[in-house]
Amino acid sequence: MKTYSNVISLTKNARGIYSIDPTAGCSSGTKNNKLGCYNDCYAARIAKIYGYNFSKTVIKNFTSQKHLHKIKREINKINMPFIRMGTMGDPSEDWEHTISICEKLQNNIQLDMFKDDSRKEIVIITKHWAVLSYEQLKRISKLKICINTSVSAIDEKRQLDLCLNEYERIKPYCKSILRLVSFDFNTNSNEGKIYSEIQAQIFSKYEVLDTVFRSSKNNQLVKNGIINIHKTKFLGKKTYVSKFNKKTYFGNCKNCLEMCGVNM
Repeated sequence: MKTYSNVISLTKNARGIYSIDPTAGCSSGTKNNKLGCYNDCYAARIAKIYGYNFSKTVIKNFTSQKHLHKIKREINKINMPFIRMGTMGDPSEDWEHTISICEKLQNNIQLDMFKDDSRKEIVIITKHWAVLSYEQLKRISKLKICINTSVSAIDEKRQLDLCLNEYERIKPYCKSILRLVSFDFNTNSNEGKIYSEIQAQIFSKYEVLDTVFRSSKNNQLVKNGIINIHKTKFLGKKTYVSKFNKKTYFGNCKNCLEMCGVNM
């Protein structure tokens, strides 16, 4: 299988989101399941299609100062209020490197390029495989960063509790968003009913960024009757989703009100 390049790049996906990933692949997320989180990690699926080894985390960096400045100029031209980290890997696998990349992108910026702190906000999507240190949090507080802590009702209790704790702990240092991957649970199933109750508790206790789960028909959660899925169109293509709230937005990101929590 191919290994990801260690050269960092700015990419745009079909939803109109620009990403700059400090890591690619996710050894932590595939440690116990090669299919990744929820038996159906979208990034792991994409990696498999293109023949990349998603179970090996690759650290990505700039090749030179010229490369860094080129990407800064590209970011400045983007017609979106933010760029994202955590598309093809989890930035928490190496927080020190991730923060360093953020600092390089946002510090020492020429005033004529970014007036009135018009830097693009950096949205980091993570499951906190590693916990941020106090010193790292202090560095983050000096940057324009929004951390999306990704959770779901089917996370192991230890992992869910850790993520909820981190979501609260980082609030004094940057914008902290709880990104809930919600499901349409089958409450006729014992497991589905238990997960549904956990999910209801999260919805009632926290303000969340509700996220639709894209599923394959062969997902074990579907096969075991734990979640319900339905076929829908997404960016012109047919896909299966498990959607708790029918009103949750699912489309091109330029029309999204929350903007990955930036507008929350």
